[in-house]
Amino acid sequence: MQPKIKKNLLRRLKIAEGQIRGVQKMLTDEEYCIDIITQTSAIRHALAALEYIVLEQHLSECVVDQIKGGEHKKAINEILSVYYQRTKNK
Repeated sequence: MQPKIKKNLLRRLKIAEGQIRGVQKMLTDEEYCIDIITQTSAIRHALAALEYIVLEQHLSECVVDQIKGGEHKKAINEILSVYYQRTKNK
């Protein structure tokens, strides 16, 4: 992964970590439910954006390398297994 992208992802994770600590405090302080839901929604969206970037990197670097190395089935199975687990858990 390119250092600039990795730095960006780590920054995003630190922000999400802070948001999660904030939600913990909100729960402890018994804040209004809608405010808590608003924050958890923001965390979910932040993690989805992070996942998108990681997936984009994986497809453009790792998958390309796997295909070039003759491992196209491995590349396909990895992606399918991640998304199969996601739909299975819903």
